Amino acid sequence: MGGDHGPSVVVAGIKAYRARFGGEGVHFLLHGDEAAIRAEMERNALNDTHCTIIHTDKVVAMDEKPATAMRRGKGSSMWNAIEAVKSGEAHAVVSAGNTGALMAISKLQLRMAAASLERPAIVASWPTMRGTTSVLDVGANIGSDAKQLVEFAIMGEAFQSAVHGTKNPTVGVLNIGSEEMKGHDEVREAHAMLKSGQLPINYYGFVEGDDIGKGTVDVIVTDGFTGNVALKTAEGTARFIGALLKDALKSGLQSKIGALIAMPALKQMSRKIDPAAVNGGPLLGLNGLVVKSHGGATAEGFGNAIRVAVDLARSDYLSKVSANLGRVADMVDDLAKAEVETNE
Repeated sequence: MGGDHGPSVVVAGIKAYRARFGGEGVHFLLHGDEAAIRAEMERNALNDTHCTIIHTDKVVAMDEKPATAMRRGKGSSMWNAIEAVKSGEAHAVVSAGNTGALMAISKLQLRMAAASLERPAIVASWPTMRGTTSVLDVGANIGSDAKQLVEFAIMGEAFQSAVHGTKNPTVGVLNIGSEEMKGHDEVREAHAMLKSGQLPINYYGFVEGDDIGKGTVDVIVTDGFTGNVALKTAEGTARFIGALLKDALKSGLQSKIGALIAMPALKQMSRKIDPAAVNGGPLLGLNGLVVKSHGGATAEGFGNAIRVAVDLARSDYLSKVSANLGRVADMVDDLAKAEVETNE
């Protein structure tokens, strides 16, 4: 019921998912106003063999504060959808609704997979020159210590394998330089832990900002403050270049003729950087699968968010992450003991 368009895009997104990815073995539980959802199902030629409607007239508003949503949100479409994952009735939840509320209610109901994680990490699937790189965190955790950065690496590596099909993904830590002495303490400590070889991760080392677009590594780890600034900068730059290109191609007759000739290549480029193609940011670190869709996503974009949820649900993502998070706790304990012995 959330997002900019409510059931009209969510139900059409199911149709788009089925048309593009098949949908065999996938059934949808639609939480919200039954009359509104039923009307959209009829419009999109979906029936009860594809979807089950769980009615509620209670909705978390897009501008509702997370604390209010947690206090008054019980019984809402968002609350009930997350509760279905908690109970095992559903394997994953996809929502275009209020991001803060979704994160708060998910954390409340599903709990965190590791005690050190303050809140779920948001991962962005970033188009690059080599394909798609997973970047996390991009806004959920403003500051992160070394252990949390290592946990992001574990979750990002498992996500890249499950959703983007990358075998043995390479992982890098975002820094202001590739030299080991650069960066603040948290970054250098995380680097040392990942470099130790105690985790089954293909660690590359430090990467810089320009390595994101190059696709130097498959997974880039950073704190949410830096990740969000990088993401917003990239989005703004892409829009700026797109506007410049559009103006240039309309600047005269020769430019318009050139645009017609180059149209197939331009469309291919547009598809690669289209947000709909990479829509669907999972909240990683929860004891359950929650995928956030852009609030203004198209039906195609919402369909891709569904694909992300299905791919994660069909993978060993949760069990793989759980096993490796336990190893991180042991590593931190070993490092603490070693430090005490050194001081003594």
